[in-house]
Amino acid sequence: MRFIFKTDYAQDLRLAKHGGQTFWYSVLMAVLLASPWLLEEYLLAQLTLVLIYSVVGLGLMLLAGFTGLFSIGHAAFLGVGAYTQAVMTAAGVPFPLALVAAAALSAVVGVVVGLPALRVKGIYLGIATLAFGFIVEEVFARWEKVTGGNAGMHVKPPSLGAWKLDTATEFYFMCLGVTVVATLLILNLLRSPTGRAFVAIRDSEISAQSMGIHLAAYKTLSFAISAALAGLGGALYGHMIKFLSPDQFNIIQSIDLLLMVVIGGLGSVHGAFLGAIFLIVMPQAIGAVKDLLPDFIGQAPGLKAVVYGAVLIAFVLFEPMGLYGRWLKIRTYFSIFPFYRKGMFKRQKSFQKSDRLR
Repeated sequence: MRFIFKTDYAQDLRLAKHGGQTFWYSVLMAVLLASPWLLEEYLLAQLTLVLIYSVVGLGLMLLAGFTGLFSIGHAAFLGVGAYTQAVMTAAGVPFPLALVAAAALSAVVGVVVGLPALRVKGIYLGIATLAFGFIVEEVFARWEKVTGGNAGMHVKPPSLGAWKLDTATEFYFMCLGVTVVATLLILNLLRSPTGRAFVAIRDSEISAQSMGIHLAAYKTLSFAISAALAGLGGALYGHMIKFLSPDQFNIIQSIDLLLMVVIGGLGSVHGAFLGAIFLIVMPQAIGAVKDLLPDFIGQAPGLKAVVYGAVLIAFVLFEPMGLYGRWLKIRTYFSIFPFYRKGMFKRQKSFQKSDRLR
């Protein structure tokens, strides 16, 4: 087991805690850079989707995992970013400006949602965001002059001046760059006073407020940043699938996004990426196993929903820390064997007297 002894303040400023992390992250980046030459076109497209969903997952992880605010209508922000990108690129706006505008408009919508949602929390906040998702989906369907309504609209390929990113490799590298930048921004945000305020709100709103943290301001800011990242991912998603329709951003998509961060591991940046991998790989695995099952099971229309529900229940009951939590337990087991004990990662939640009386 690795023990880190800090001897200067510069060690606290480094993103990598030790040389091992630097090495493995460098290897990962090298593999990602070489992926277009290592993978066939279909697998590269799936990896691109993983990167796009990772950006969205980082935003939802910030909101749910680090601030403690759950959203069941996050697909609406994804749709706002996608449609904004499609409309602006069709109007001839340069791709980088359209990308920034998609994130900015999604952030504004996030603030609009966050302000009235400040009065509620828990399941009531989930219901409020769910209602918002239904409203936005209906707007997409009814505002035909802009969105094309239920007939949908095509999305032009991204371009930087005269250079069009119309190949899978070029678009992959662009998504990789956006994902790396978004990850670095989230990592730096979480170790800043703002990020620590988010975590304090998640752990105890009463304690956070007693320390001078403005709950309304920080909750609204968390909604805005989360929505901006979702809009950014939505803009890339629109270019990836090249066609948008309102039913792509429904309640099922929102549940998938929430499932992504829960199964990946709430409260972990790694969990956003692991959840994105799960979200892309699971349908492929179901499709591969479907032919091996009896027809009355394999051809059942609700097979995917049943499998997703069973996996979610299994994680909630047996592994609340998600895929990343399971990896931490496996790593710790082999690091300190035979001194590992079962309750080592059990979270001991203590309540203040004011919390118990609420």
